[in-house]
Amino acid sequence: MKVQLVATCMFGLERFLGEEIEALGCKKTETIDGRVYFEGELRDIARANINLRCAERVLLCVGRFEARTFTELFDGTKALPWENYIGKTDAFPVKGHSVKSTLFSVSDCQSIVKKATVNRLSEKYGIKWFEETGITYQIEFFIFKDLVTVMLDTSGVGLHKRGYRPAAGAAPLRETLAAALVLNSRPRENVLLWDPTCGSGTIPIEAAMIMTKRAPGLNREFAAEKYAFLPEGIFEEARAEARANIDDSTEFEAYGSDLDEEVLAFARENAKRAGVDHKIKFFTADARKIKNTEGRRGTIVCNPPYGERMMTEREVRSLYRDMGKCFDALSPWQVYILSSFFDFEGAYGRRADKVRKLYNGMIPCNLYQYFKRRDGENKKK
Repeated sequence: MKVQLVATCMFGLERFLGEEIEALGCKKTETIDGRVYFEGELRDIARANINLRCAERVLLCVGRFEARTFTELFDGTKALPWENYIGKTDAFPVKGHSVKSTLFSVSDCQSIVKKATVNRLSEKYGIKWFEETGITYQIEFFIFKDLVTVMLDTSGVGLHKRGYRPAAGAAPLRETLAAALVLNSRPRENVLLWDPTCGSGTIPIEAAMIMTKRAPGLNREFAAEKYAFLPEGIFEEARAEARANIDDSTEFEAYGSDLDEEVLAFARENAKRAGVDHKIKFFTADARKIKNTEGRRGTIVCNPPYGERMMTEREVRSLYRDMGKCFDALSPWQVYILSSFFDFEGAYGRRADKVRKLYNGMIPCNLYQYFKRRDGENKKK
C-alpha cells in the first residue's frame, strides 16, 4: 500500500534530507523550505523515523486540497477518511501552520479542522461525544499558498532527540543539524574528524554514528508505535534491519576536545549511550592551540561560541582570530565552522571558500567552509 509521507527539517537541510529519503528507497515527490514530500509504504513510516538523521518529524499525509475560505477548509477536511485512522475513544488534537495563504489565523484553522474531523467521525460512528481517552493521533495541517496538507504526526517527540543526550552544555547544537554538518564535510574512514569546541559531544557522536551506520532512532520510541491502523511489527522489523546495518569495522576516528572538563564528562556519557564511545577520543584542549602532532589528514567541524548568551563580542572576536591562526597552521586540513556572528570572516581573518545559510533552532547561522589549500589569494586583507 503506497502512502504519501512528509519529513520536516530545519531550513537549509532539505538537500541532505532528500538524499537520505532516496537512500531508503523511497520516492521523493516535492521539496519546499523545511519539508520534503515522498512516497513509500506503511513500513517506511517506521524506517523513516528510525533512520533519517536530518528530519525533525515524519508525518503521514491524510489528504491535500485547496482552501481559501473556512467553508472550503471544513469541507476538505471532512471529506478525508478519518475513520480509517482514529477510533471512537481516541484523542485527536490539532495544530498547524499557515504560510503565504488567505487563511492566516492558525487558531481559527485549528478550530475548523477539529470541528470537521469530529463531524466526520460523528457521522461514521453514530456518536456525538468523543471522550478522547485512547491513543493520541496528533493531527497537523500545513497551509502553503492556499494548498492545505492534513497529516498525522508519526514521530511524537522531535526526531532530533535521539535519546543519547539527556544532559548538554549551555548552548547545545541540535542533533539533526550536527548530522548535517558532518554529512556536508564528507567524512571518510582515513580522515580524522575533530571538533575542538565539542561541548556535550554532539558533532563527533553524530559523525561516529554516521560512519558506523548506526541509525539515530534505534534507542527511542515513536508515537506511531501505538497506532492501531499500522501493520503489527513494522517498528520491530525496522529496528532489526537497522541493527543489521551497523558496521563497527570502520577505522574512522573522531576527536572531541573542550576546555570544560565537566561538559566533557557529559560528552563521554553521551557517546557511551549512543554506542560509539569506542570511536571517539575526548580530551581537554584549547581550540586556539590545537596541533596536528601525528601528521594525520583531518577535518575540523565545529560550532564555537558566538555571543548568544555565552560571550561578549570582544571575546568572540578574540576567539575567532586565534582560531583562524591556529587552523591555518593545520593546512591542508579542511575546516567547517558554524556561527551566527555577523562578522565571522573579518574576525577569523580569512574569507570562506563557500558559505551555506542554516538555522540552529530559530537562530540564523552560516556554515563557513574552508576546503582549498591556503594561499595568498585566500587570505583576507
